[in-house]
Amino acid sequence: MVLTGCGAAPAAQGGFVGGDGSLTIVAPDQRTTAPQITGELLGGGTFDSATLSGQVVVYNVWGSWCAPCRKEAPALEAAARRTAGRATFVGLNTRDLDQAPAQAFVRAFDITYPSVFDPDGRELLKFGTDLPPSAIPSTLVVDAQGRIAARVLGEVTEATLVGLVDDVAAGK
Repeated sequence: MVLTGCGAAPAAQGGFVGGDGSLTIVAPDQRTTAPQITGELLGGGTFDSATLSGQVVVYNVWGSWCAPCRKEAPALEAAARRTAGRATFVGLNTRDLDQAPAQAFVRAFDITYPSVFDPDGRELLKFGTDLPPSAIPSTLVVDAQGRIAARVLGEVTEATLVGLVDDVAAGK
């Protein structure tokens, strides 16, 4: 699989292949288990999704080089703040070859939730067909049982994300 991202180059040269903004909500009886995500956090420390067992988790795949990621960053941070206590947000920073640009992105948009540094997309690829690696940004909502409950391919709005978290937290 080839990871692609934002840019002016054609997709075959690593240019942007964005999501179409589609929203998929998975019925509870049809949900599949999310993979265990582990890795180095931007700015230091480590992450292991196993420590979030029993919680609703929102994963957002982003890169500092991605214009749609910049556009949605304030909405994600606002949704993270509005759903604090009901969901844990985790970024999956992909294709940034070193942490400096990603850390600048986090500072510029005042992102308060942690992000796993995933330069080669290894953690992203663990999601398999549940999360196309070419659709960046993308967001997944994982229910408290550790199953993928919803997916947005492309930019997500604060209202959509808060609604998804509320529904998943309520067991829907």
